[in-house]
Amino acid sequence: MRRFYKKRAVMATSLSALLISTPVIAQTETAAAPPQTTEPPPSQEAAGGLQQRTILTPRGSLIVDPSISYTQSSTRHVSIDGFTILPAVAVGVISVRESQRETITAATAVRYGLTDRLEVEARIPYVYREEQIRERELLKGTDHSGTVSSSGSGLGDIEASLRYQINTSASSSTIFTGGLRIKSRTGTDPFDVKTERRKIGEDEGDDITIFTEQPTGSGFWSVQPTLNWVHPSEPAVLYGSFSYLHNIEREVKTHNGESLKINPGDSLSLSFGVGIALNDRTSLSLGYDHSMVMRTKTRGRDRDQAEFDRFQVGSLMIGTSHRIGPRTNLGLSVGVGVTEDAPDARVSLRLPISF
Repeated sequence: MRRFYKKRAVMATSLSALLISTPVIAQTETAAAPPQTTEPPPSQEAAGGLQQRTILTPRGSLIVDPSISYTQSSTRHVSIDGFTILPAVAVGVISVRESQRETITAATAVRYGLTDRLEVEARIPYVYREEQIRERELLKGTDHSGTVSSSGSGLGDIEASLRYQINTSASSSTIFTGGLRIKSRTGTDPFDVKTERRKIGEDEGDDITIFTEQPTGSGFWSVQPTLNWVHPSEPAVLYGSFSYLHNIEREVKTHNGESLKINPGDSLSLSFGVGIALNDRTSLSLGYDHSMVMRTKTRGRDRDQAEFDRFQVGSLMIGTSHRIGPRTNLGLSVGVGVTEDAPDARVSLRLPISF
């Protein structure tokens, strides 16, 4: 009997710790679409898992969840101005351009349990971003490698979420929760940031257009419904999430004064994984996140509708959580991009505290 209750306690800790360490799908930014994010499954460190029959914040409880994350992404483009004389042999000027972006996000999330099955959350991020663009021309008789960079910091896009637990562990072995997240555009708008031409090479005309300051927000309001599920299977916990992110269309003015209506591509996201309790205080989670971002459409008064192609964002995730006190947990997650459009790496550290 004592072994049985100890096993249930470890299982409850595994469930709670897993939900803490489950990482957020990494942000992706391209010229075709603003940053896309999806919320993780309910992350409730104060929950008692199976013993309380709920995985959301208990009624009247408050959880403060500070976090910091680092994201690194890079792209490389090769262009050839010349001709080929044999397969795979090029004659002419080969230009290699590489861009690297680093983002540090410090955020504070606050969750409050309205009931045992309903909670609200607000998240306020502070973003620092730096981008470097390097270009090197080969077969041109020069070893010059031009580098330009820009950075920006400030308040990011504030978010508000509402989550509801659809059932309890007493009625089903699988627990389902639904959520609704609203993202504002309180961060620095990329359409309001000025651009300028900067020289990147030695010759005349070797210049590019870049932001004078990196934006800290996406520039669009977003609404995201989510369905999450958690299935305990001793000594592991299986979890998954499905969400749809809708970005609201808006009209913007370009730097040359032209008015454009931009409809950012919506995205479908799917994540799944498993969490394993190593002991009654530490757990490990492994998962995969994938988002398909739809085409972004633009409409101008004097031109036809243009579309940017959709892209795929996939990341492998590993996370760990350790209970360092009766009300405090420490969670660390690492994500590695497996598709071309995904960030190369993302590291997140969280320290949720319950009151």
